[in-house]
Amino acid sequence: MTQISSLRGLGVSFALAAFAAASPASATNFKIAVGDGAGGTQEALGVAFIKALEEKSGGEHTATLFLNGQLGSEQDTVNDAAMGMLDMSILAINNVTPFSPTVGTLTLPYVIQSVEDAETLTQGEIGQELIANTINDAGVRIIGWAYSGFRVLTNSKHPVTTVEDLQDLVVRVPKNEIMIESYRSWGVNPTPMAWSETFAGLQQGVVDGQDNPYMTINAMRFYEVQKYVTDWRYIFSIEPLIISESVFEGLSEEDQKILLDAGAAATEFSARFLREKEGEIKERLVAAGMEISTPADNEQEFITLATTKVWPEFYDQIGGVEELNKVLVSLGRDPVSE
Repeated sequence: MTQISSLRGLGVSFALAAFAAASPASATNFKIAVGDGAGGTQEALGVAFIKALEEKSGGEHTATLFLNGQLGSEQDTVNDAAMGMLDMSILAINNVTPFSPTVGTLTLPYVIQSVEDAETLTQGEIGQELIANTINDAGVRIIGWAYSGFRVLTNSKHPVTTVEDLQDLVVRVPKNEIMIESYRSWGVNPTPMAWSETFAGLQQGVVDGQDNPYMTINAMRFYEVQKYVTDWRYIFSIEPLIISESVFEGLSEEDQKILLDAGAAATEFSARFLREKEGEIKERLVAAGMEISTPADNEQEFITLATTKVWPEFYDQIGGVEELNKVLVSLGRDPVSE
């Protein structure tokens, strides 16, 4: 039995009747929105969180996952949590950025270059600063982090290894300014599209391609409508677990600590899950008929265009170039000048 399936058996199969019997306000069964379907890192984080929550609370607290955007789009869930209408959500960090712009530092192209970089930033001083900003800006608190790997490009037309190869493709992106401008730096006008519409858009040929981690491509079955994968690394996908700050503040200090500890345990699991499973997922996608290509010249053409054109455009939005430099220095890299 795989690690995720064993966790699912321990944590996910909660009866909806139990949820109905327990009010979220009583903090006995939290309602967690999940954007992705089963089998991805969002679900894995949620399952690990629930398992830890039950263990650390002695069975007093649990939670229910609502997969596949059942409770609304990822950005909608931020609004709902901010208003106290939803307990928690697991979502892509680019969908938090519109509500708390400094979080966008983690989505600037080519800032994060490995899972180790992602762990350093989210679990260190930078992560604590971003959590505080998100509470103040958006009314939600990040209590856990899922690491999904790099967002690789898929498309249905042909292999992409150079910037020139992108020019005839219509690519779906989230409604996120940084990601949109990344594609524009490569000479492409991408198509912002809601996550819930993406599979149908690919299937019907409204768009030719999209980018997401291997885990998500598999979980969402994009191999059914996409053929070619470009194994690039322009954005490392981080997917936080957020809780309504009003819900969090309504808990006792003891219960707050239980939730934070459960989130930390789930975060640790997510990094291990990515390291153990991503290679297996890639093999599964190839077996399903996908072809994986590597960008030419170690991706340098993409890197140069994105970092020189996109980074400066968002200095003010993320809090100044000094905010980016704090991130770069924390990763052992040279700071940039305006």
